[in-house]
Amino acid sequence: MGLHSRYESSPPQLSSFSYQLESPRSSPSASYSHNNALAPRAPEYEPDLNLQWPFGKLDGLDKDDIREAAYELFFTSCRSSPGFGGQSALAFYSSHDHHGDTGVPGSPGTPGSARPGGVGMMTNSKIKRALGLRTLKRMPSIRRASLGGGPSSPRDFHVNEHRHSHGGASPGISFTLPSPRTSRKPLTSAEIMRIQMRVTEQSDHRLRKTLMRTLVGQRSRRAETLILPLELLRHLKPSEFRDHAEYHYWQKRQLKILEAALLIHPAIPLEQSNPSATKFREILQANEDKPVDTGKNSETMKQLCNSVLSLAWRGPHGTSDVCHWADGYPLNLHLYVALLQSVFDLKDDTAVLDEVDELMELMKKTWSTLGINRAIHNVCFTWVLFQQYILTGQTEQDLLSASLTMLVEVASDAKKPSEREGMYVKILTSVLKSIIGWSEKKLLNYHESFCKSHSAMMENLIPLALQARKILDEDIAAIIAARQEQGEGKLEIDNPSGDPVAHYISSSLRNAFAKIAESMNLENMQELGEKEASEALILLAQATEELAAKEKVSYSNTLKKWHSVSAAVAAVTLHSCYGNALQKYLAEVSTLSKETIEVLHRAGKLEKVLVQMVVEDTVECEDGGKSVVREMEPYEVDSIILRLLRKWIDDRLRKGKDRVQRARETETWNPKSKAEPFAQSAVELMKIAKETIDDFFDIPVGLSDDLVQDLADGVERVIREYSSFVASCGTKQSYVPTLPPLTRCNRDSKFAKLWKRAGCNVASMQELHHYMAAIEGHHPRPSTSRGTQRLYIRLNTLHYLLSQLNFLDKSFALASRGNPTAPKRFPSTRKTPLTCASFFELARASMQGAIQHVAEVSAYRLVFLDSNSVFYESLYVFNVANSRIRPSLRILKQNLALMGAILIDRAQPLAVKEVMKAAFEAYLMVLLAGGCTRTFYRQDFEMIEEDFESLKRVFCTSGAGLISEDDVDKEAEALEGVVQLMGQSTEQLIEDFSTLACEKSEIGGSAPGRRLPMPPTTGRWNKSDPNTILRVLCHRNDRAANQFLKRTFQLPKRR
Repeated sequence: MGLHSRYESSPPQLSSFSYQLESPRSSPSASYSHNNALAPRAPEYEPDLNLQWPFGKLDGLDKDDIREAAYELFFTSCRSSPGFGGQSALAFYSSHDHHGDTGVPGSPGTPGSARPGGVGMMTNSKIKRALGLRTLKRMPSIRRASLGGGPSSPRDFHVNEHRHSHGGASPGISFTLPSPRTSRKPLTSAEIMRIQMRVTEQSDHRLRKTLMRTLVGQRSRRAETLILPLELLRHLKPSEFRDHAEYHYWQKRQLKILEAALLIHPAIPLEQSNPSATKFREILQANEDKPVDTGKNSETMKQLCNSVLSLAWRGPHGTSDVCHWADGYPLNLHLYVALLQSVFDLKDDTAVLDEVDELMELMKKTWSTLGINRAIHNVCFTWVLFQQYILTGQTEQDLLSASLTMLVEVASDAKKPSEREGMYVKILTSVLKSIIGWSEKKLLNYHESFCKSHSAMMENLIPLALQARKILDEDIAAIIAARQEQGEGKLEIDNPSGDPVAHYISSSLRNAFAKIAESMNLENMQELGEKEASEALILLAQATEELAAKEKVSYSNTLKKWHSVSAAVAAVTLHSCYGNALQKYLAEVSTLSKETIEVLHRAGKLEKVLVQMVVEDTVECEDGGKSVVREMEPYEVDSIILRLLRKWIDDRLRKGKDRVQRARETETWNPKSKAEPFAQSAVELMKIAKETIDDFFDIPVGLSDDLVQDLADGVERVIREYSSFVASCGTKQSYVPTLPPLTRCNRDSKFAKLWKRAGCNVASMQELHHYMAAIEGHHPRPSTSRGTQRLYIRLNTLHYLLSQLNFLDKSFALASRGNPTAPKRFPSTRKTPLTCASFFELARASMQGAIQHVAEVSAYRLVFLDSNSVFYESLYVFNVANSRIRPSLRILKQNLALMGAILIDRAQPLAVKEVMKAAFEAYLMVLLAGGCTRTFYRQDFEMIEEDFESLKRVFCTSGAGLISEDDVDKEAEALEGVVQLMGQSTEQLIEDFSTLACEKSEIGGSAPGRRLPMPPTTGRWNKSDPNTILRVLCHRNDRAANQFLKRTFQLPKRR
């Protein structure tokens, strides 16, 4: 918490001795009697699930566990007070006892709140008087009660409970308990607290016995240094419980408290690797199945004691002189809140005990152990009062008023620089958010929450919510800002803008309006016919007028205390609500009709009533309410018509988008006929576009240039979306084979030996020759796959769309110029008039890109996938002479012929050009990245050059001038340079490579002894690229190339 008291001390050694504990003296009480202990519990109220618990969650511990642990800690802290420990008070030191007494309502230490020593219980409580709480009035009872406590469970609370005597005290040492009384006597504060916290007499018996044994010879020992759960575990034995199960449950509770205090929520952050924590977790795990042996000679108990003491006496930088065992958040607040909740009368949960002053003074003694200070106490007590108000059915307004009084003190604390510690800010923020959350949930729907007879509740709740919001938005925000300026951590808080009361009014009226609309089934307006919907809107206008009148009479006078123009805010809200309903109604109307006009007239009448309400409420404002009226968006017919037109445009565009989506799901790229070799979905989309444009210009309303451009932009977006779908066919790189690793040819390689032996390679060659012979037949078949043919249909579709854009452009241009003298109902914001060139330019550009992309993908698929077996996989395999390019060219011609038969004329030039590029790249890969099955000799140059010229002729003669000879030469320029390298001598290649490699790497000339760098593979192969020359050398089958590659780059041999 960071609020712990500091004192000079060291971890105490656990004592095995005990001493005699005297019977508590009775303190005369003027109000709390045995009748209260015997009284039945107050009626159970249904919990309000909307109230959020602000102090975090404790896993494994329920409310009863927390309550009993809180009582044990309370009793231990107060043991020096009469009624708790003996006739003479044990010395107790706390840094909180005598400091900070400010007279704050609800805080301990208020002057005159209790008699010295805590003996006399004052009936005239100053805390209650300061908080405005009523004094309890109890009738005398003739019943006599013996002093006793109820069991742990509040449902089974009885005072006349059977008693058990338990042994376990050391021989020769006596132990005295309060003896049963046969006459009514005032209860001590200890007895009152035990009964209020529903602790059994047996539990209290065991607690006193433990303290007696623990504090032998340590009367001055501070309460903060006493790790109570550990002492209870050490001193209480199974024989002191009714049965084994009860003892096991009790032991598990004590260990769970220690686990929460030292492992889960420690005050000092704990490392997971802490050995004491590890040992403690092992003991906890063992306790799940059976009780831990706590005997005097138990090794487990020794380990538990050592672990707990080590963890409790930790500091930020090692061992500390301060004991931290119950001051970790949120455990400490759970325990303290459990104590504070005991101040409510058991007979009447809405009333606070008259003895609250002394009980609060005693609770103060727990502050040093829990790390609590007065500011945190004020926050917790505020929360407890507010929670009790809600849990008791919101029937006692005094509790709500007391919460507000305490909240004022909390606001004062929050402004003090001394209270800007991080954990205090976190606690305060959490409590305020919980209070605000519940309060504003009520206020944001006050028409439902408060009827006219509950105006007092509303008047009390509004200032509470406003005060909490003010602290959060101003004080907490200022603290956080100051901390951030100092470089400390951030803490996010909600900081809504605007007047909260105006927000309450607006939200509540919106909820009330929504309830009326729901009763008229306006939420399902689309299910109503146009006539029924119109009648409902007229009735809704009448109901809205009545709601405005009710607001003005029943609530505005109350709300005016916090908002000067509350009625005006209400009128503006209702005006907006009906306007939204009107818009929803008009959203279902495609054209103006008689019913629509009637609804608009009734809306205009309602608008006048609400405007008049604003004017009357703002008559004292400087501008006469004009600024408020300006917040009311008028129900203008022109704006409604404009929205109808835009809605019509959106509906038509949505229809086009739906067709695009359906194409994504169902399009198979099979043309309807040879006359229409493109996708049918494109035809349907263009039909929708044409109908939309024609129908738009047939609407009998003067159209602005803005509306025309909006429609054109929407149509263009739909067409671009469709063209993007058509072009979504992958990438060309997905078809290109992976480059094999660079190796050097070796005359004595296994490949050469197998070749000479004519082993399995002969069989492979025979298969290849048979395959080539089949291709050489008179009727070779094209290798174009169905997937590639579907790509051709995509190309046709894109060209069809491109041609249709021209017709749509003309339609827009002609319609826009069709009647230049027609009046424009809606003004235009365009600075320049529309022209034919201003439509669909983006769609044209994106479509051209899509055409280029699909052409590339189809070409690479044709060459590298469909024709792979006759081109890249077979060309020049094993040797050049026996695997020439002629068979591959015959298949290529057949593929080009089939492509020409499928593609429309406009698509063929680009498609053939992309096939040529792909073929050239494949040929380059054969020469430069053919793998270990390809080796070349210098004398192969003539055959390669001849094959290269044959490949070029295929594209020069393909079609009727589809590609010019100059274009073919230009695209083949890089390939031609590589072919020329195949004819150069090895020595020349080595020399050229060395020069270019040095130039590229900027290391100067190739001096002797200097190692040449390995040139990177760029993929842009040409005769001036050192990587290209290196690849030619890798495929050159001679000794000079082999030696150079081995010596320069240590390239591996081919296998």
